[in-house]
Amino acid sequence: MSDRSSGRRTKVARVIEEYDLDGMGAQLEAAWTGETGERTSLRDLANEFNEALLEAALRGAGVSPLNFEVSGTYDALRGGSGPEATRAERRLERESVDTDTLAADFVTHQAIHTYLTKERDASLPEDEGDPVERKVETIEKLQGRVAAVTESTVSSLASADELNGDEYDVLVDIRVVCPACDSDYPVGELLRRGGCECSVE
Repeated sequence: MSDRSSGRRTKVARVIEEYDLDGMGAQLEAAWTGETGERTSLRDLANEFNEALLEAALRGAGVSPLNFEVSGTYDALRGGSGPEATRAERRLERESVDTDTLAADFVTHQAIHTYLTKERDASLPEDEGDPVERKVETIEKLQGRVAAVTESTVSSLASADELNGDEYDVLVDIRVVCPACDSDYPVGELLRRGGCECSVE
C-alpha cells in the first residue's frame, strides 16, 4: 500500500523522504508480512533500514558505500560507546558525514511498526490452512533464499577471479534421517507423511 499523503508523518516516513529511500516502504511491508518469503522481524527490519540509511548518508557525502563495511560500521555505531564506536564515528566524520544527525535519524523496531501499521495500513496475515503445509512452505522459502544468496556469492566471487570457474550449480537439500530405522527423507516429505517408518505404539 502507498504511504499516506496527509496528516502527521511518522519518523520512518520522514527519514525515507529525506534520504531518498525510494521503494523502502514497500520493501519493509513485503518483508514484514511475508509477501515474498519468510516474515522478517521488526527488529531485523529496523537494522536493515538503518544500514540503508547509513549507505544513503555515505552516498550523500559523495562516498561509495563499497569503501565501507556498512554492517560492521552500523553495529559499532549502534553500540553507542567504546573504541569501536569512536573509530566508526571518526571515520565517518572524516568523510563529512554528520554522525549526530545520522544517529538521531536511526529508527527503532517500534518506529517501524508504527510506520507500517499507521501509514501503510499493513497487518500480518491470519494463519490459514494446514499448519504442516505452512511449516513446509516456510522451510522451502528459506531453502530458496539460501540458494539465491549462495548463487549470488559464487557468481560475485567468480567475477572477481576468486574462484577458478563460473559454471557452478547450487543445490540446497535438507533431509531428515531417523537413527532408529535408518529412513532418510526430504524434510517436506517427512512432515507431510507424519513421520518415518518407525512403528507408532
